[in-house]
Amino acid sequence: MPHAPTPAPRKDTRTRPWHGIMVATVLPLREDLGVDHDAYAEHVAWLIANGCDGVVPNGSLGEYQTLTDDERARVVRTAVEAAGDGGRVMAGVAAYGSAEARRWADQAAESGAGSVLLLPPNAYRADEDAVRAHYAEVARAGLPVVAYNNPIDTKVDLTPDLLARLHADGSIVAVKEFSGDVRRGYEIAELAPGLDLLIGADDVLLELALAGAVGWIAGYPNALPNSCAALYRAAVSGDLATALPLYKSLHPLLRWDSKTVFVQAVKLSMDLAGRPGGSTRPPRFPLTGESEAAVRAATEKALAEGLD
Repeated sequence: MPHAPTPAPRKDTRTRPWHGIMVATVLPLREDLGVDHDAYAEHVAWLIANGCDGVVPNGSLGEYQTLTDDERARVVRTAVEAAGDGGRVMAGVAAYGSAEARRWADQAAESGAGSVLLLPPNAYRADEDAVRAHYAEVARAGLPVVAYNNPIDTKVDLTPDLLARLHADGSIVAVKEFSGDVRRGYEIAELAPGLDLLIGADDVLLELALAGAVGWIAGYPNALPNSCAALYRAAVSGDLATALPLYKSLHPLLRWDSKTVFVQAVKLSMDLAGRPGGSTRPPRFPLTGESEAAVRAATEKALAEGLD
């Protein structure tokens, strides 16, 4: 079914390109598993029109590891064009090598993106010197760098101490904190008061918002942008009377953002909400069994409650 025309994007009132709700966008695929760039462009514009501040193309939710170089570059260009403002685009530039990550940062800058998101080296357990050199190299591209701390998957932990050093080096402006340890928000603020804290996992949104987060690199707004935006804005403003009931209603879905099958879960929820979710590229396969049933039930319940 065709979607209604997308309204004009809202005025951007943020003070930094990496602030606010930056959606880690899924990537719509055609039946042959090629990238549907037209559907992706429509999705980016729709997210911004429905309460989100910007997008993060080529993150894990966007299956960047499965893309060719040409596909990956075009995704960034498509996002910038569809967003109507490069300041609304934070390009994922993760790569095994620093030189490759730097090339993707250069490509993001050439495409007009406002910032980049960078994992530490993750092909091996890099030590502190290697991590600092990696971030310094990518920062030379000239765009603000948001560090992505995901020690669960990368086996490299950007601890508050190390983040403070990276910030003092001038290599990063913010951190997407995905460790799940919400206590870190306070330690980061103590050790690096100028470093912006961004919520990195949907299911700790409220806790990190109350700890002082100024942004959310988000997954589930791909399916339910308006209710997720209402939750975020209530949480960061300290409006617990609004935020807590929303958080409880959405949490059965938000917790899937921290599971191994998060891409398939978000795409299934999008399908049920009438958005372009669809297939994933191998080695990811569709959800089945209990996982599929759980995501389907939680999504249908949220939609029945009027969350969208």
